[in-house]
Amino acid sequence: MAESDWDTVTVLRKKGPTAAQAKSKQAITAAQRRGEDLDTTKKWSAGQNKQHLVTKNTAKLDRETEELQHLRVSLEVGKVIQQGRQNSGLTQKDLATKINEKPQVIADYECGKAIPNNQVMGKIERAIGLKLRGKDIGLPLEAKPKKRVGAKGRGGKENMFKIKSLVH
Repeated sequence: MAESDWDTVTVLRKKGPTAAQAKSKQAITAAQRRGEDLDTTKKWSAGQNKQHLVTKNTAKLDRETEELQHLRVSLEVGKVIQQGRQNSGLTQKDLATKINEKPQVIADYECGKAIPNNQVMGKIERAIGLKLRGKDIGLPLEAKPKKRVGAKGRGGKENMFKIKSLVH
């Protein structure tokens, strides 16, 4: 025994549980079995980047009883689109391809589920040749005369004559 007294004895211990392990379900139940005091609190809106949760309009929104909805395309417009498409011999998919939209967009417009978008409505109007907006819904789309750049104001013949007369 005298020989072993001078040896140094090193005791290795395991590290304690990490924060994630301490919060695990197993760690909590083990602590409860040992009779340790536990303090559990649930964080409200944890993991969300919300610094100011109460806004000015919160109470106003709470008092609001009216259900607010977006305006939808009327069924009349949907029927006009459907008739114009069928008169042109197009399927919903063909029309959608022609105006660079998804077929579901055309289906939504025809059913009256879509929220009107002037850009999409304009594309559909030009594709089927019928008006979908304004008072004249369903009437043929009138081709607007293209604005021609005339001789007036652009250095055309009339201005050339004026310049020549001033030079001579």
